[in-house]
Amino acid sequence: MTTLREIEIVGGGLAGLALGLGLRRAGVPATVYEAGQYPRHRVCGEFIAGLDEATVTPLGLAPALADAARLREVTWYFSNGATQRQHLPAPALALSRYALDARLVDAFTAAGGRLVTGTRVDPDDAREGRVWTVGRRRAVAAPWLGLKLHARGLRLTGELELHLGDGGYIGLCPVEDGRVNVCGLFRQRPDVTGQRGTILLAYLRAVGLGALAGRLAAVEICDESCSAVAGVGFGRGPSDGQLRLGDAWAMIPPFTGNGMAMAFQGAAHALGPLVAWAHGETTWADTVRTADAALRKIFTRRLAVASALHPFLFSSKHQRWLAAAARARILPMRALYHLLH
Repeated sequence: MTTLREIEIVGGGLAGLALGLGLRRAGVPATVYEAGQYPRHRVCGEFIAGLDEATVTPLGLAPALADAARLREVTWYFSNGATQRQHLPAPALALSRYALDARLVDAFTAAGGRLVTGTRVDPDDAREGRVWTVGRRRAVAAPWLGLKLHARGLRLTGELELHLGDGGYIGLCPVEDGRVNVCGLFRQRPDVTGQRGTILLAYLRAVGLGALAGRLAAVEICDESCSAVAGVGFGRGPSDGQLRLGDAWAMIPPFTGNGMAMAFQGAAHALGPLVAWAHGETTWADTVRTADAALRKIFTRRLAVASALHPFLFSSKHQRWLAAAARARILPMRALYHLLH
């Protein structure tokens, strides 16, 4: 019997855990190295749009997603008070990362995967069989700040809310246990300060979303869920000959709701080449090239479209154009959805 080569995965986020689970289902030995511990809250929209069965099935994700809320409509709130309802072509899934990460950890270890937490791997220690899923790239010059919290007792006006301010936007979606995930992206401002549980509300007021800040101030904020991340950069990561997945390969602006789906889709597309390498059927260099080519084929267009649209969400002037186009029914919401997913 031929001994299969082991795959080492550096980074235990969605892409890393899903890939590890898929490899174990294929009988390939896999180890995931994660610098942190589980479970924990992360800055994340916790809203998965564009996920398909071709991704869910080979990775064995169905049990972890079985009770996720199915959401079919997004209400957009523009800074001038206009609103637009968008009916999604397919239901989106809503589930907290706190719950989802824990479920994937349990599934991976139950399938025989080896999980090593509290361990950082030297980023210069590249070797065959090592996949990098270490998450977002920190861009020192990037002005973006991500903030997230869970609120309990918050009544939503629709299934999903997306509020656009002058210099920031924020999404609200229901997750488990009667909570609502509130996650926003803002241009960093040195004049906005606050404590762990109040900084997000301060930013909402600063970008003209005071009414939403008032709604949040009137309900329970789950303090342990409050999270922040600075220096967020978007677009492709480095092309350095390493096999990278998830945000380590590319990060899409969060208004698309597609970042979590991309993490899973990248893992699914890399699974076949990695299994072939584990069986000794291909070289590592060919494995990296094949997987990277698959990612470029499925992600390049949506990243370009998201990059072009992203600036329109931060400017009141551009938002007025979007709102006017939406009112005139000339904003191709369905076509844009398909381009972005």
